[in-house]
Amino acid sequence: MAEPLSPEVTATLRALLAGPDPVGGALLAQVPHTRVAGRCGCGCATVDLEVDRTAVAPAPPHDNPAVDAGYTTPHSAGVMVCSEDRYLSLLEICSVADEPISTWPDPTSSSAEQLSGVAPDGRHALARAHGEAAAV
Repeated sequence: MAEPLSPEVTATLRALLAGPDPVGGALLAQVPHTRVAGRCGCGCATVDLEVDRTAVAPAPPHDNPAVDAGYTTPHSAGVMVCSEDRYLSLLEICSVADEPISTWPDPTSSSAEQLSGVAPDGRHALARAHGEAAAV
């Protein structure tokens, strides 16, 4: 049974997909029409996503993952936004830590300064979230 996105998942998606890139913009437009369809069995914060495809258009063709970024604090973790058939399908967090990361780091807190990664438009994900240009 699908459930609404948590505020943490919504904030993470918005931070990673914000910016002028048409793919990120189209995927961002899908967020209000997205629900959690499942969770990872290991106990981590990863969520399977399901978009109401009748309510919003697909994103332009793009590579997968659509965004690949990472946190260095409070945990060293990789974060990916994936899609299927050009619709949001997965928000994944992964780490080599002994315990799974069970909560999403707050992308609006000071720890968000550690969010880094290259998004489809070639800018760092944190810079995209704050509208700044950051050279790769």
